[in-house]
Amino acid sequence: MSTVFGLIIQGKLPSKKVFENERILAIEDIHPVAPVHILIMPKKEIPNLQSMEPHDYPLLGEIVKVAQEIAEERGIADGYRLLTNNGSESGQTIFHLHFHLIGGRVLGKMA
Repeated sequence: MSTVFGLIIQGKLPSKKVFENERILAIEDIHPVAPVHILIMPKKEIPNLQSMEPHDYPLLGEIVKVAQEIAEERGIADGYRLLTNNGSESGQTIFHLHFHLIGGRVLGKMA
């Protein structure tokens, strides 16, 4: 695995893990934009959403389930964002599929 997330998944870089199973890892974002900012990613190296193949689609359901559970645990189930960037034009800087779970304050409208 060639990204910073790959190194975290391999245990070669430290992180504050929030959730982990055989397929999914969730960690605290080191540059949070809100009181709750968790990164949820498949352990499988997939560059972005557009790169997913049909056999990868079940990972999306599992990521949503993990996001719901973390939102409940963190007390933000009534208001949060779950988003991903696809490609550099969207602002993606780490090319390992990941979702941002953001909440804990009023987020307002998206631009």
